[in-house]
Amino acid sequence: MKIGSRYLSFLNYLSTFVKRKLSKLHEANNFCYDDNLVKEYGDVRMNAYTINFDVITKINDEQFFQLCRNNPELKLEQNQNGEIIIMSPTGGETGNKNAELITDFCLWNRRQKFGQIFDSSTGFKLPLGSKRSPDVAYIQQERWDKLTQEEKEKFPPIAPDFVLELKSKTDSLKEVQKKMQEYMDNGVKLGWLINTEKKQVEIYRQGQEKEVLDNPQTLSGDDILPEFRLDLALIF
Repeated sequence: MKIGSRYLSFLNYLSTFVKRKLSKLHEANNFCYDDNLVKEYGDVRMNAYTINFDVITKINDEQFFQLCRNNPELKLEQNQNGEIIIMSPTGGETGNKNAELITDFCLWNRRQKFGQIFDSSTGFKLPLGSKRSPDVAYIQQERWDKLTQEEKEKFPPIAPDFVLELKSKTDSLKEVQKKMQEYMDNGVKLGWLINTEKKQVEIYRQGQEKEVLDNPQTLSGDDILPEFRLDLALIF
């Protein structure tokens, strides 16, 4: 695809703007993490900025993809309203737990070979228009094979069969819960929200009420992830 100079200028402007917002997010979090403030007000750190560019322009799918590709150090999502969400990089503890999780899923999938596993760097274009990057995602092979090569190389226009979100200390529980419901609204069949602070797991199933488990030892993948069991000892 040929990219014009005005298009490149806009992307450069967008990248600079986003990085400035991320820098402010870091400054705010460093300030709010002061021990005395946390004791008095609780942990008030922010994990994300939500920005609406509608007054300037509508950011289309290609522009958002290029923005993400040109700024690999940033984690960006786009909600159904077209707003861009800038998220702070994952801290060491959460990153380590994410690594443990993705390893378990990959080892299971290598044995079973039922589909494809994706980590948190993968963006998906969901049917209702948002672009999301779950911490872990799984897609059945037959569904993945129906996508074109170009669709696989960009943000796959598909709702995963399974998603997992690992809530970090700086994540807003309410916002992550909204994201989990959004996954269900877009056709995801099974979702796990793991809250390490509370040692709690929220299980979302298509067409069913949310199930909440307190301090579970293992999780079963039901018929979506056949024979998969997640040992939570390394996560909790």
